[in-house]
Amino acid sequence: MAAVDSFHFLYREISRSCHSYFDTLALVGALYTASRAVILLRDCCSLVRVYFLPRMIPSKKLTQRYGDWAVIYDASEPVAQAYAEELARHGVSIIFVTQDHTAVRDTAESLSQSYGVETLVILADFSLDKAASKPIKEAMRGKDIGFLVNCLDESLNSSQSLIEMPEQSLLDLVNKNIAATTLMTRLVLPGMVARSRGAVINISSGAVCRPLPGRVTLIASTGYLDQFSRALHFEYSSKGIFIQSLIPFQIASSRRQPSSSLSSREGWFVPKPEVYARHAVSTLGVSNRTTGYWPHTLQHGLMRCIPEWIWVLSSRMLIRSS
Repeated sequence: MAAVDSFHFLYREISRSCHSYFDTLALVGALYTASRAVILLRDCCSLVRVYFLPRMIPSKKLTQRYGDWAVIYDASEPVAQAYAEELARHGVSIIFVTQDHTAVRDTAESLSQSYGVETLVILADFSLDKAASKPIKEAMRGKDIGFLVNCLDESLNSSQSLIEMPEQSLLDLVNKNIAATTLMTRLVLPGMVARSRGAVINISSGAVCRPLPGRVTLIASTGYLDQFSRALHFEYSSKGIFIQSLIPFQIASSRRQPSSSLSSREGWFVPKPEVYARHAVSTLGVSNRTTGYWPHTLQHGLMRCIPEWIWVLSSRMLIRSS
């Protein structure tokens, strides 16, 4: 009876019965480890290919590859203005499309003086009717439009339940970030297709990677822009048009916006808009779907390793504490 109750006896009997499975389990573990190593190696190679090689290998000027002019929609956003400045630094003239000319007037004048490019500011309110597209068509007439940059409205980052949003505010957000973006792409694409070159860049948010409590409108709008970009790439890449979905995470800003993902605190994972834009522009023609900034890509990779339930739980705790 003592032998039966002995731990060593039980362990020996269990080991003897499971011995035939040890080799199989060892093989499964080795295959899993090898697969993870291959994935890690692939991600490292992709990181180098997207963010480092394009900056080391000389290539044609952006104006030669895509065109002389860029249309920036929702140009009042800091990220959009930084992206416009980076394009202007490469000699691209800019057409700003905005609902508030005071927000971009100084930027347009500064780009003209600093980089010697032409700039135009077009007032367009798509919430009124489709007549808002007329001044945009007039501004684009006869110009070699090589870029369209659509930028998500940063006000979507405010934490607010869907049922708490006023109906008119919800309609305005959907119209500005989905309907107007789609229409802007519809306005620019025919000229790009006729010239067999051009680039459409949709800047949304890294929130598309994981759902967040209190961010329904942000995630829905981001998801639309991301899938819209992928569908456009599938349809127009064969016609010489480069379509890119940029999904950045937190970006710093010089102005304080406590309800926005734009933070006044800078850091390695929270770059200035101009730093982010410089990295993002370097990925043109290289990656169709990227964060645009390699530390954000590392952040994205870490997020994929975290189970979704842990991510949702931690997000809820942060919202309750704020």
